[in-house]
Amino acid sequence: MDASILGRDRILQPTVMSRSRQNNIRGPTSALTEFLRESGITPTTIARRAAQQQPQQDEQAQAGASTETQTNDAGPSSSRPTRTASRNRRTSGYGSDNLDEDDGEPEPEQDGDEEKAEELEESPAPAKKRKLTKAAEAKLKAQEKKKKDKGKKGSDDEDYEDDDPYTSLSKSMWSSGSSKPPVGSFENCARCEKQFTVTKYTMAANPPPGWLCHVCAKASGQDPFKKPAAPRKRKALGDKREVIHFVENRLPSLVNMCIKIVTQYIDDVESLGDIGALNVEAIAKAMAKNRSLTPENARLFYNTTNTKLIFYDATNLTSSALESLVYMNPNLTSLRLDFCGQLDDKSFKLFITSLPALQRIELLGPFLVRSPSWKAFARAHPNLEGFLINQSPRFDLECMHALVTYCRGLRELRLREIGKMSDAFLEEIGDLGPEALTYLDLSCPSESCSDTAMITLLSEVGGSLTHRECAATERGGAA
Repeated sequence: MDASILGRDRILQPTVMSRSRQNNIRGPTSALTEFLRESGITPTTIARRAAQQQPQQDEQAQAGASTETQTNDAGPSSSRPTRTASRNRRTSGYGSDNLDEDDGEPEPEQDGDEEKAEELEESPAPAKKRKLTKAAEAKLKAQEKKKKDKGKKGSDDEDYEDDDPYTSLSKSMWSSGSSKPPVGSFENCARCEKQFTVTKYTMAANPPPGWLCHVCAKASGQDPFKKPAAPRKRKALGDKREVIHFVENRLPSLVNMCIKIVTQYIDDVESLGDIGALNVEAIAKAMAKNRSLTPENARLFYNTTNTKLIFYDATNLTSSALESLVYMNPNLTSLRLDFCGQLDDKSFKLFITSLPALQRIELLGPFLVRSPSWKAFARAHPNLEGFLINQSPRFDLECMHALVTYCRGLRELRLREIGKMSDAFLEEIGDLGPEALTYLDLSCPSESCSDTAMITLLSEVGGSLTHRECAATERGGAA
């Protein structure tokens, strides 16, 4: 095809495109062109890049010219490919960056004259620039401004990444248009106009220019002495090794296994037999954990030869069951009943008349036993050595007087959580003598006794005590 025809096509195409641009008519574009336009890659930026690359192309052209001079001596055939390659580079414009770009200015018309074409090829082609409409220029400026603001914002976020966005100082407070004066110099406050000494805590005025004294800085709602937020420290990586803890599981003894089985099937046991007092007590403790002691299985612990009987939880034993206890254990010398709330005057009368050998009694929660029964019990047991009761609201001063009068050999005395305890009780206890008591518990009364009465009691009976418990109540004083 003739070179002149190709030249005309190159001239006509940009002319048509420029007319369509003037009419604001935009034809269909490829997806790549649309993507580049949205990404901010416009013909203007491409032209700027081409203008920067132009000096490099000039140097390459000069180097190519020197090469052509050397190759002309070898023959004319070698120069034609070089000219063709240079013509291809120049006509290609911006190379791969010139994507779907419309030519703004037509190239000069070319003749068929070969010499004129060669001169045009040897001269460097000017960078082609695309003419933009006012709307396109405004849009381009807005995009560049948006990019600049976004980059500035990103750098500021990195600088103040560790600051708390709610409590940190404003960025304008840390800097101003002018550099901060040296520490120790004098400045005039921008707000109150008083002279102050500049320190490292001095803050810039907002709005600038100037600096604020400490008083004005605090008045503005900012604390100049606030320490910057400490950077977050990463937690030290823990030991990822799997540590196996060896636990030595000891096998239970045969006795413990038997006690567990007997306790589990206590209702099916007809008789415990001769298993020893310690094993019987262990079974009673195991049954107290789940309150499995009933009037039916309680008979397994009864024996006329028993001298000591302990029930750690007698909640389920009714008054008639407690009467059966007395009848089937007449030779008891020590009796302990915990949580005996169903013990009343009727069943307690049997304790008075049917347990003549009783020397030690320990009751927890005998709420229903009245004052006459306590006095009768003291008269019926002059050999009583241990009297330990907890939570008996009906035990009064007359009961205490009867106990001290008839039980002169008393060695252990516990009156814990007695509602009617007073200083008069302490006077009665003091009548037992200096060598009587070895155990004394008067803790947790409803009303505290006075310090004077307690000191007098301890001076009278404290010489032989090995255990004393006289805890004070919440209202103070000694009990």
